[in-house]
Amino acid sequence: MATTISSAQRQLADGSANALSLLTSCVERISDPGGEGSRVFPHGVSMAAHKQAQSSDMLREQGVIGPLSGIPISVKDLFDVQGDVTRAGARVMPEQPAVQDAPAIARLRAAGAVLVGRTNMTEFAYSGVGINPHYGTPRNPYDRQSGRIPGGSSSGAAVSVTDGMALAAIGSDTGGSCRIPAALCGIVGFKPTASRVPLDGIVPLSSSYDSVGCLANTVACCAAVDAVLSGEAPPHGAAQLAGLRLAIPTGIVMDGMSSEVAEVFSRTLRRLSASGAQLRDVTFDSWNSLTDLGANGGLVAAEAMAWHAELIASQADRYDPRVLSRIRLADEQGAPDYVRMLRRRAELCHRADAELAEVDAVVLPTVPIVAPGIHELDNDAAFFSTNRLLLRNPAIANMLDLCALSVPCHVLGDAPVGLMLFGRHGSDRRLLAIGMAVEAALRHERR
Repeated sequence: MATTISSAQRQLADGSANALSLLTSCVERISDPGGEGSRVFPHGVSMAAHKQAQSSDMLREQGVIGPLSGIPISVKDLFDVQGDVTRAGARVMPEQPAVQDAPAIARLRAAGAVLVGRTNMTEFAYSGVGINPHYGTPRNPYDRQSGRIPGGSSSGAAVSVTDGMALAAIGSDTGGSCRIPAALCGIVGFKPTASRVPLDGIVPLSSSYDSVGCLANTVACCAAVDAVLSGEAPPHGAAQLAGLRLAIPTGIVMDGMSSEVAEVFSRTLRRLSASGAQLRDVTFDSWNSLTDLGANGGLVAAEAMAWHAELIASQADRYDPRVLSRIRLADEQGAPDYVRMLRRRAELCHRADAELAEVDAVVLPTVPIVAPGIHELDNDAAFFSTNRLLLRNPAIANMLDLCALSVPCHVLGDAPVGLMLFGRHGSDRRLLAIGMAVEAALRHERR
């Protein structure tokens, strides 16, 4: 099966594959009894996927071809898809099928995508670890025998791509939920500027920080999906890496790196420098003030509690206790605290945009560790400390409303490591073009 959208499109164009055969290949991977299908798609393959593929093939015969015609894409289980129940990885949501598609889903459907099914996730997207006590936890493709975490909250989304169950996946990203699993599983994850894609028809976590992103095997794949989701044209191609001003941030984002990540990150920086990029250490003052936004769960807990209050009042015992405890941090906040955080965030976003005007992108490790074993996080202390570590770097982009991209930079066969790039608010197409250049420069390092 093709592993990229462009290779699949070539096969569709020359007739060596059709939408139905691409879907069939995905379904075979999902149905493999020795694979992760039951944990990635706990509710099975979409009942409508087969008809969508058949329809795509009929339309292609008539010359009707959209930008994603016939491309199998998985959907994180917090997007409304007409006729499907939206559970958001939880047990407390009503078993009522959605009456209409979320705008993001409608755009994928209009572009001709075949929606394979709904992927597993952290309950209500409130963790970067990816463990789900209700529907199981998909195992990371690296060292699967020992069972490592996939990262979250878009856990099933990442594994659906790594295991060939879909060519791309859409997910949400509130503090790294697309980029963390992408980094830990060895693929690409993109978080756009929040306003780039409508959030309607999606179970929210934080109205301030939520964004609709995607995961795939290449930056070009993510750019193709993002173009459909955003309604903008994709970048024309890779940027020129020579002469690009890449900032390496100082401070806490470089703390706590494992030896594996530190070695890969250093090697990656050397490669970028050898390719002509101008690297320099930079201190961003706005980043040093982000702790102002995190007290008692910050904006995320406050906005989550506003949405969850009624469900918690009637069904608290059916929540994942670790998720519930994070939402309940908002009980220690008051309305003045919330308003102050909103104002403070606006100030920091403005300051960050000015600081980033002097560089083309920022580069840093997506997360400072490789994926630990699922069993290592059985106790709450280990779980929450790991969760904080995984969220620390990616969440900066959400708090400051930047666009961000995670690109794999490890040697194939080694534990996956992601290189994260930040771009200014609204510079999404430019960041994707830079990401393509970085990806190309690192390609021979990863053989």
